[in-house]
Amino acid sequence: MYYSIRHLTKFLYKTEVSESIMETRMHPRSDQNQRCLTFHLSVSPRCRVFSYRDHLANQVHHFDIPGQHGQLVIVAESLVEMQPHLEVPASLPESSWAELDRQVHQSDFWEMLLPSEFATSTPALEELANHLDLRRRDDPLSVLHKLNEQLYHYFDYKPLSTKADSPIDLALSTKGGVCQDFSHIMIALVRTRLQIPCRYVSGYLYHGEDARDRSEASATHAWVEAFLPELGWVGFDPTNFLIAGDRHIRTAIGRDYSDVPPTHGVFRGRAKSELTVAVRVTPSEGTPSLDRELPVPEDWSILVEKAQALPEQPAPAKRQHQQSQQQ
Repeated sequence: MYYSIRHLTKFLYKTEVSESIMETRMHPRSDQNQRCLTFHLSVSPRCRVFSYRDHLANQVHHFDIPGQHGQLVIVAESLVEMQPHLEVPASLPESSWAELDRQVHQSDFWEMLLPSEFATSTPALEELANHLDLRRRDDPLSVLHKLNEQLYHYFDYKPLSTKADSPIDLALSTKGGVCQDFSHIMIALVRTRLQIPCRYVSGYLYHGEDARDRSEASATHAWVEAFLPELGWVGFDPTNFLIAGDRHIRTAIGRDYSDVPPTHGVFRGRAKSELTVAVRVTPSEGTPSLDRELPVPEDWSILVEKAQALPEQPAPAKRQHQQSQQQ
């Protein structure tokens, strides 16, 4: 299966800023069951874009816009090939706990076992863990399957109910949030109560016609991966009660959201900014030919045209006011 992905990000500033410095993590990974065939990042105002790989092999693009500008538009386009995923079993042997501890002891998993900025234990998290009766029993995989289901039913999906920097206690207190919150809560529970290496995955989810996903199709997505003996890293999506498969397209992995935001940057100036994000994932059975552009959703050209339109200029001052200033 092939997916063409278009990811539009627009920052509109109330007044012009004099410089923007930005990092993006929108380049799909090429590993395991997926391969990024093409990737293009366009930026307006135009500038030179550089790239590097971080210590977790995430592809990072960065740029600097030194001149004055009233908006910043980033459009990422990629074509990804997804291989069929192996079916994840319902359970593992009971001896898997001992084998897991042995592998953790012999390997380097410390980053994915320690607390991180957004995935750390709190009294509210401990209360939830006790309510769910989360502990080591049976085997690691069956416990994770159960936790994935429990979180799906315990929390409501509420768009805009939290922010990118919201602590997990906000979602815990309201029993609602978005995919980022569900992922952080599951990561913190798995690390602290089960001592299983667990990491945050940022990416996209294709919403098929028959899918019953409750996450938004027009936004990026997040889920978690836990390390298990015999299976390696297995993806769990508590937002939609899914095992990550060929609809989950991975862009970056990290300890939590703070490691892998799609955009991260600063600007010079005193101005409030308005953020607009649009995501389109289009599937196809085969790869487009080299002389043919990727398929474009009907409303995508309108979105891009609006995003790249110049900001509205303030109304010209009245002639009388201009004359008074000249006197």
